[in-house]
Amino acid sequence: MASGKHSIFLFCYILCFTLTNFALNFRPVLAQKPVFACDVSGNPGLKNFSFCDASLDVKTRVDDLVNRLTLQEKIGFLVDGSKGVSRLGIPNYEWWSEALHGVSNTGPGTKFASPIPSATSFPQVLLTGATFNESLFKSIGKVVSTEARAMYNVGLAGLTFWSPNVNIFRDPRWGRGQETPGEDPVLSSKYGAAYVRGLQQRDDGDKDKLKVGACCKHYTAYDVDNWKGIQRYTFNAVVTQQDLDDTYQPPFKSCVIDGNVASVMCSYNQVNGKPTCGDPDLLAGVIRGQWKLNGYISSDCDSLKEMFNSQKYTKTPEETAALAIKSGLDLNCGSFLSDHTQAAIDGGLLNETDVNKAISNNFAMLMRLGFFDGDPSKQLYGNLGPKDVCTSENQEFAREVAQQGIVLLKNTKGSLPLSPTAIKSLAVIGPNANVTKTMIGNYEGVPCKYTTPLQGLTASVATVYQPGCADISCGTAQVDEAKKVAAAADAVVLIMGSDQSIETESKDRVDITLPGQQSILVSAVANVSKGPVILVIMSGGGMDVQFAKDDPKVTSILWVGFPGEAGGAAIADVIFGNYNPSGRLPMTWYPQSYVDKVNMTNMNMRPDPATGYPGRTYRFYTGPTVFAFGDGLSYSQFNHKLVQAPKLVSVPLDEGHVCRSSECKSIDAVEDTCKNIAFNIHLRVKNVGKMAGSHTVFLFSSPPRVHNAPQKHLLEFEKVHLTPMAEGLVRFNIDVCKHLSMVDEQGNRKVALGQHVLHVGSLKHYLNVRV
Repeated sequence: MASGKHSIFLFCYILCFTLTNFALNFRPVLAQKPVFACDVSGNPGLKNFSFCDASLDVKTRVDDLVNRLTLQEKIGFLVDGSKGVSRLGIPNYEWWSEALHGVSNTGPGTKFASPIPSATSFPQVLLTGATFNESLFKSIGKVVSTEARAMYNVGLAGLTFWSPNVNIFRDPRWGRGQETPGEDPVLSSKYGAAYVRGLQQRDDGDKDKLKVGACCKHYTAYDVDNWKGIQRYTFNAVVTQQDLDDTYQPPFKSCVIDGNVASVMCSYNQVNGKPTCGDPDLLAGVIRGQWKLNGYISSDCDSLKEMFNSQKYTKTPEETAALAIKSGLDLNCGSFLSDHTQAAIDGGLLNETDVNKAISNNFAMLMRLGFFDGDPSKQLYGNLGPKDVCTSENQEFAREVAQQGIVLLKNTKGSLPLSPTAIKSLAVIGPNANVTKTMIGNYEGVPCKYTTPLQGLTASVATVYQPGCADISCGTAQVDEAKKVAAAADAVVLIMGSDQSIETESKDRVDITLPGQQSILVSAVANVSKGPVILVIMSGGGMDVQFAKDDPKVTSILWVGFPGEAGGAAIADVIFGNYNPSGRLPMTWYPQSYVDKVNMTNMNMRPDPATGYPGRTYRFYTGPTVFAFGDGLSYSQFNHKLVQAPKLVSVPLDEGHVCRSSECKSIDAVEDTCKNIAFNIHLRVKNVGKMAGSHTVFLFSSPPRVHNAPQKHLLEFEKVHLTPMAEGLVRFNIDVCKHLSMVDEQGNRKVALGQHVLHVGSLKHYLNVRV
């Protein structure tokens, strides 16, 4: 008895000690109020400051604020961790938040904690690019900005989000290709502008104010992170003017001109020997001068430090600070400008007026965001809160985006879709079959919840799971165990691919085959299977899976990117026919031989027959591919019929124009020449299959072979949804100087004269452009 009492006493003592210790040490992260300036209710004296008067125009308010600051205070607003000025009622503000495919906690400006511990995590951007659905791009941005504003209102986020990434996915090895919309400048331009509008545009239609501030990055010609020891911090991208203007720059131009983006971020690398964050031609000249940016220019994080320490571009840090600000940089992610600007001014390298110009752009942005308008709860989005984040509608939308992006690359007759009633046992095999975090890629947040592929498939049929590899690198495939479950199943789903340990920021690939022994596992399992074998590739970039494409025992191949928090449900929806796949590849899938031959650091888009260099992307590369840009199958079949298109377009020229009297290969695409020269192309699209589905109509052009023109390039695209045997009319309005122009060797935009071939699917239409 005594022993029992002692045990009870000991148990109570331990329990009480544990609970007391927990109570003493538990510090719940409670949300604070949002960060904002001009709190006149808390400090009525602020009413006397013009910069706090929301009825005044932005310039008047900014000028008033700048004039009230000391030089040291001004310098504090040149960095992402801006230092507040308590005497003026201005708190600290952290500029760096991220929202690549959902609100992210990658930057210090955003945290997940009570009462908002998570946010909707959409598919990684490359899979969203595969939807080729422009309205969807904007809708995602709108959801993300609503959740961002809700988090701001409870003190968990800022108002400036450094997304999207609109760099061109030039080389299949790039670890950050997953963050981009793909390899095509038109797709990337449309994605960037649409996502920015979704993030920024307010519901009251006020174009001077913003919901949140977006940022298009990384400007420019940035797409080498860490390849065979070559680092982004010191890489010099040698780029022709032609490639710069027709490939690398268009998405940024579209962000600024079409999207009215709040910010552009300059990159780590050099372009033609000059650091982008210290190049006045690229910053002040192009972004602010030519494109008329209404916003601020930010550096990538610590890029000024890298410019000085790693690139050794200037002799002193003060020279780097002066060069950056004079080049047009407004905000430094990092502490470099707060550390060295004063010394740059003291040394005569910079003056206070230069600092005023930079911080004025930063303040103007915060004013357009309502930061200086007092209590956010009394503003347009003040009612948003936890109830508006991770809503059932938002989570369902994340599933829908994944559905629309998934690409069916191979489908033998009788393979997909699987029938959930006919399949009694399904073997689910592979290192990505039951993953969670892998599905949300990088620059991720904390998702509302996960549905893994295994969970998604198990919701419809009985499954047997075998990982097949210890991890994604698959050093030794567990072939025997996988073959055993595969041989006994009615069908097999193999979920292979990569994760952030294979391809990500600061990690480019060397090989583009399936990692380790994954391909051995696929072939061994397919060989013993008695029914359909579906290979699902979950990855950022493309993979050389020619072996599986050629293997008749691998009956279907799906690419699912990194499909977001609801990825597993979307994969199951496609496999079981609850959703008819409509995604199309936004990038070329090259064979391994391509990367064996081509140096990743060669930035040239165009092929060079003299050296055997094959060129890049579907626009210029003519070699073998595993799968091509735009590839993607459906469970239905769609037919195209051309209804309306001209055969001849004449460009009117002035009487004295040289091309009236002598033969010209092209003419300048300038405003005087191009005014109102446009035509319509109408196509009838019919779903001749038995299943309703969506179909992307691509309009390509092959221009005359002048000025090293692309062999083919995308002009426009449109996604249509059609029920079985239904028809739809797709209309494209083609502006001759916008759509049919190209950039010549000097970077001038030209319209080629002669025969342009327009392609839609298997249709070809010949169009003659003449003067």
